Amino acid sequence: MEEITWNDFKRIQLVVGTVTSAQEFPEAKQPAYIIHADFGSAFGILKSSAQVTDRYLPEDLIGRQIIGVLNFPPKQIGPIKSQFLVTGFTCEDGTVVLAQPDQQVRNGLQLE
Repeated sequence: MEEITWNDFKRIQLVVGTVTSAQEFPEAKQPAYIIHADFGSAFGILKSSAQVTDRYLPEDLIGRQIIGVLNFPPKQIGPIKSQFLVTGFTCEDGTVVLAQPDQQVRNGLQLE
């Protein structure tokens, strides 16, 4: 495993947001949802594609807090431009469990 410095870690903008909408993304190559999340007044509502369809239904995602990487460059995924990376853990069976705070916090807080 390659070690990084504290300064390397601080460059990653990990921010809490609340999912405001989630819908099927039929144009995606792999099953996915289009997720919109509110990252607070500093960042606003951003959208992303997330391959979390095996463990979550769209209606279960709404209102859930997630952790996003906000300082990746936007990425075109089919017809949408992904504005952040949804973070999660890939399990042995290939499904993804979302990374999220264990208590409600203010949207826009950054992991430090």
